[in-house]
This record gives sequence, structure tokens and C-alpha cells, in this order.
Amino acid sequence: MLALTILVSFNLYSLATTTPTLQIAIAPPASSPNAVLSLGPQSLPSPSEPPMTTGSVVTSLETSGNPSIEPFPTALISTSASVQVPSTSKIPLVVQAVSNPTVSAIFAKPISTGPPVNVIGSRPDHPVPRTGLVSQSGKVGTNKFYANFFLGAQTNPVWTHPYSLQWAKGRGAAGSWGMSISHIDAKQRTYGPDPSANPVEYYINPINIQSIILSATELSSSAVLTMDSLTAFSANVNLLTKAGASPAITFPMVQGMGFVTGQYKNVTPYIRSSVFFKTLTPLASPSKGVTKYRILLQDGNTWLLYARADNGTGLSLTAVSSSSIKAPGRFSGTIQIAKNPGAIAGNEITYDSCAGAYPKTVALSGSVAGKSGTYTLSWARAGNTAGLLLFALPHHVQSLVTSSIKITSIKLQTTTKGIATGIIGNSWTLSEPDLPTSIGFAPWDSAIGSTHSLSATAKNTVLKAGKSDLAQDINSQTNLDSMYFSGKALSKFATAIYAVHDLAGDVNVASVGLSKLKTAFARFASNKQINPLVYESQWGGIVSTAAYSTGDPNADFGNSYYNDHHFHYAYFVHTASIIAYLDPTWLTATNKAWVNTLIRDAANPSVADPYFPQSRAFDWYHGHSWAKGLFDSFDGKDEESSSEDTFMSYAMKMWGHVVGDTAMEARGNLMLAVQKRALRNYFLLSSTNVNHPANFINNKVSGILFENKVDHATYFGANPEYIQGIHMLPINPSSAYTRDKAFVKEEWDRYFSNGRAGNVVGGWRGILYSNLALIDPKAAFSFFNVTDFDPQYLDGGASLTWYLALSAGLGGAP
Repeated sequence: MLALTILVSFNLYSLATTTPTLQIAIAPPASSPNAVLSLGPQSLPSPSEPPMTTGSVVTSLETSGNPSIEPFPTALISTSASVQVPSTSKIPLVVQAVSNPTVSAIFAKPISTGPPVNVIGSRPDHPVPRTGLVSQSGKVGTNKFYANFFLGAQTNPVWTHPYSLQWAKGRGAAGSWGMSISHIDAKQRTYGPDPSANPVEYYINPINIQSIILSATELSSSAVLTMDSLTAFSANVNLLTKAGASPAITFPMVQGMGFVTGQYKNVTPYIRSSVFFKTLTPLASPSKGVTKYRILLQDGNTWLLYARADNGTGLSLTAVSSSSIKAPGRFSGTIQIAKNPGAIAGNEITYDSCAGAYPKTVALSGSVAGKSGTYTLSWARAGNTAGLLLFALPHHVQSLVTSSIKITSIKLQTTTKGIATGIIGNSWTLSEPDLPTSIGFAPWDSAIGSTHSLSATAKNTVLKAGKSDLAQDINSQTNLDSMYFSGKALSKFATAIYAVHDLAGDVNVASVGLSKLKTAFARFASNKQINPLVYESQWGGIVSTAAYSTGDPNADFGNSYYNDHHFHYAYFVHTASIIAYLDPTWLTATNKAWVNTLIRDAANPSVADPYFPQSRAFDWYHGHSWAKGLFDSFDGKDEESSSEDTFMSYAMKMWGHVVGDTAMEARGNLMLAVQKRALRNYFLLSSTNVNHPANFINNKVSGILFENKVDHATYFGANPEYIQGIHMLPINPSSAYTRDKAFVKEEWDRYFSNGRAGNVVGGWRGILYSNLALIDPKAAFSFFNVTDFDPQYLDGGASLTWYLALSAGLGGAP
């Protein structure tokens, strides 16, 4: 007969009620300390202090790693000169052809497995330490979702969506040293600065709400957090009792994971909460070897706890206070946590069916056939054989191939990406049926395709501007102490040269400009610019030496700390693709390897490349890139310019095309298609957008999209042209693909119609009118085609030549 000890205690407390609460705990026999008996809910006394349900918000923008500099130089450039053409200067007139590559495995083959191009030196050190990183063979994703756990004090949250995890580290009402788990509902957001405004400028989700904390009694102030097995989608986070000890609890973190899973390793489970427990209810086992509890918190939210012991026994838990639930002894196995908003019975049944299984990591694969592409996320799983539950974001649900998955009724709010949907399946295949294969260097529109020829009037207009633009001092404009500004200037001249060559048809003028551009580009390809690049092996990447020489982490927009690499390097890749298109003999081994090295840094496709992390910037779960590098952040990673994000994909596509790398070209096409979908869901906000709050979408763009908040702002100012324009520049042939006409018109009417664009000063005015060309090319052409055009309306990355060619090519010229 099973011997039981029944402990009955009356707990009197002094809050709103004076009724004693009966607390019953069952103590199983010593031979089976974790055996479970179901007795119904265990009610707990009201806490002696208010539950911590409001958390913390920071309404100001973090300045660390975010220089407040406009994204282009403001010095005016003379346009009075005209290029002098030697009679012998000529390049052949060859109109670029687009292709529809078919590639079966676009992520399988690395660009290279060799060291970076040898003109770029190397060094073993970086100013940011690798805090807590152990047992890591591949290079670490500096811009990935988990970075807060190896940066700074390791206490800022990490968002897996829809959950966030945060090392409690002795903070909060519970004073725990475990892993805090939080999920934020829409009603908990902070809106401001005027919450009654429509639109509000920002909305923020609170952090530091410790709903459930997975801990162990053995964890104390000597606890240490380490990480291992970091990939583009996942990482293990370990809590150790002290430095050098084996992990007490390991948390496999995977983007979209359906449960937060803690792997306990012979330690005593200690479940805490700073929101405080109201009831703990043991329930019938949902499957063999799985123990289940339902937890009701003081804020009214229901959470589910599932435990699975390695030896097949259950787990007995007793609530010993309003903030503490304990096991009677050591435990080896998994404890899983999930939130069930509204305590919906059907959703609880789904959770039951998936309890005991969890993802460990993800493999990315993909293929492209002409205008259609797919990518697949395949999870390596652990635990039992139950269904594998993960959460899909809205853009996933729109493109999921449903044959091998089950879409559940579980819906959880995410912080900045709308509603997440629970999906059961070991892999997801997502389809993009409209790849931008027809987009090349020429102006492009979805209705007319690419325009390779202009009217005689337009040709003369473009050529006149081209002669002036290409007479400028390309060398001095590109020889700057910033990779970003230098790259923008190079790309500006490259598009002007292309327009003169292919669209205006003057190969002689183009030849002069191309020769000057090659010379300017050679400075960078030989690494002789003001701040040379270096490969640093501590994190594994190509960075500017600016921060090493100045000690300023913010130098060149934080490039040395891995900020904005996809922005910066896109301009060089784009420039190189035009040079190589116009002169294939330029593709020497050094030039090609130098450009490929930049792509490997920002967009390495393969885990087989030992020198760079896979996909540093682009996040294949979120569908866009993250710009923030090695800076810990209260609100997580962020992106300020969705258009420069897509420009990297476009530049990579075009480089792949001109060098004959069909896999790279296919990846660029697929990335653009995924970004187009993600941008329309999260960044470019049409009136029908349902993923952001209704009182935010009339901002028309997200502004800065963080993992935890959305702020209609920029780091360099609050003018509407700044906030909207940073999501426009640089206007290029792919802009008409990612920025659909209906949205562009909504945004124009909201901010810039009825003469308001004419009041905008500086290069922003040119950006606005080049964007207008996407919906009203005649108005745009008329703006740029004036005899006394003021060059102050051109930013450092734009030319009058290209703006005229673009608007003319889209139908704006007579």
C-alpha cells in the first residue's frame, strides 16, 4: 500500500479577506519523491504585496550604437561642368538580359570556404567580449535575437515570439536566479507620447514582468549564464550554479517555439513568479510519462506546466507561497511552460497533444524554379513523439504550404508582429510565387516590366545630366572615412553611368565615368581607404577599423560593432555589379573575391562557411533583417530602413547575375519576395494593415521596428520626410516591387500631397519625388527636368541622371 503524508495548514493573511485558505500538499513516499497525485486545485493566499504586473518601458530611443546622423552628406555638389570625352574612350553597348534561374538547393553551397580576400588583414580581438559563450564551433550571429544573453549584464530580454525570456538574476519580487518567462497581451501596451492621439507615435510592450520563472533551489547569487550551440535560428542558454559547474538547467531557445522548455539536470525544480500564483492545479497526465499542472496567476492569466522525467516518473510540485512552487527532490528531465489566454479548453487540449516535444535547432533549405521559390524550415526535435508545436507569424501563415502541417486554433499576441498562430509539424515549407526575376538595372514597373529604351527627348535630357554628373570629382566624393557614405557615393555614380550607357545610349560618356569609377572603387578593393576593413576572428566578420583607431563604438554608424553591414556593403555590391556588367574583364580574382567577402559577411548562405555566421543580417523567421549589432538593448534588435534592407537583396541578386552565380541570384530573388511580404505586414502600413494597432497604422510606416516596440521616429530626427524617407532610399528598380502603388499613394496623400513635398529641404526632397515616380512618373520627371534644378535636392547617394532616367523609364517623359 502506498503510504502518504497529508499536510494540512491554515494560512491567515491580512489583505482584502480574512477567510483562511486551506492549503493541501501531498508528500509521496521517500522512495518516489516526485510521484504525482491529482487532488484538485491548490488555492494560495493573496500575496502580502501587489503583484508585479506592469513591468518597465523606456519611451526614449536608446543612443548606444545609434548615431544621430542623417544618412547622407549634406555638402552641395557643383553641376556646372560637363564631362570631356576622349575619342578613344568606348565600351560596347550591350543591353542587359534578365534570367529565370532554376536552382534546387540555394543554401547548400557556401560562396567560399576559404579565408577572406587577402587584401583585408586580420586580427584576433574585438572590443566586445564573448561573455558566457562556450562550446561554439561556428561563428556567432552578432545581429540575432539571442544577442542580449551574451552582451552587457546579460539581463535584457530575448524574444522568441510570442514569448520572451529574461535572466532574473536576483531581481524582481521573487528575487530568483532562474529564467523569467513573459508573454504580453495587447492590453498591456503603452502608447504615447499622447495615448489619445491617432496615430500615436509609438507603442511599447513592458518588460521585467516575471510571469513564470523556471529555476532550481541550487541556483543563487553565484549563478552564471552561458550559451552554446548558437545558430541563425537557435541557441542553448544554460544556468550554472557557479562558474565552471555543469549546467543546472538548459533552455533550448528556438524562434517561434511553442513551449519554453527547461532541461533540468539533477537539480531541484523551483518555480517562481513575481506576478504571484493564485492556484496550482495538478491534472491528469496527457500522455505517458508527462505530468501536467494548470497555474492561475494573480493577473488572471492561465499558464500550463508539463514535466517529463528522464526516468519516466512524474514530478510532484507544491506551492509553498504565493511566489514559490517547489519539488520535493532533485529532478532530471524537462519542464515546459505555455500560456493559454482565456483558459480556452480546446487550446489546452492542443497543448496537451504536443507536451513533451520541443525543437532544438532549425535547418534552412530552399529552391527556385523561374518565378516561383520555396524555403523550408526543418526542426531538429527532442523529447517524446508528440506533435511539434511552433508559432507562425502572419507572413508565414499567408505563404505556408499546408500539406504537411496542422494549423491550430491557438493564437497568441506578439510584441510587434501581430498575432502568432500555433502550427504543428516538423517542418514548414513557405512559397513565394512571384519572384522578381524580370527586374534588372533598368527602371521597372509591374505593368510594363523593364524599360531599356527612352524617347529621344528623354535620352537627351538624361545625357545632359549625365555629362554634368560624371564630370564631378568621383574620387573625392567617394574617399570618405565612412564605408556607408563612400558606398552610397560609389553606387550613385554607378547608376548614373548605367543610365548614360544603356538608357541614353552614349557609350563614350559612360566610358569616361566608368574609368573614374573603377579607380575610385580600386581604393576599397585594395583596402587603402581612410578606415580600412579588417577580418576580426573573435566574432567572425569584416569590420571597419574606425572603432579600433578612435575608440568610438558609434564610428561609421557602429560598423565596427556589426551595425548596418547589410546597408553599408549593399552599395559596394551594387556598384561592383554595374562595373562588372559594363566591363566583364574587371572581374579579376581580387575584385570578385573582395565583393564576395562582403556578401559572406552580411549574407553568408551556408553553415559550411567556417569564417562567417550564416545570414548575419537577414532573419529567415521574421522575413527581414536586423540592423543592430553588438549592442545590448532594452527593446531588442531593430531596423530603421526597410528599403536599404531590400537594396542588399537586390544588389546581391544583380551581382549573382553578372558573375554567373545562379544560386546567389536565386537567393536574392527569394529574399526580395519574402521581404516584400514582410514589409507589407510589418513596415509599410496600408489602411488595411491588421498587424499593428489601429491607432498606429496611419503613420504609414513603422519608423524604427524593434523586437519589443515600434517607434515612428528615426535616430537622427523626427521630420516626416526623415521617417518616411528612410524607408524609401535608395529608389532603385526593385523599389516598385517592394513598395506597391496603393501604399505609395496612401503615404503620399498622408504626408506630402498638395504642395507639402515642395516645402521639404535638402536631399529629402529629391528622395520624395523619386518615390513619387512609382505612381506619378510625369510629376516626378517634371520636378527633376528643369534647367535650373537645385542640386541641394540630391542626397549623397543620388544623381539627377538616375532620377531623370527612372521617371522617364516609368513613363514620365514625353
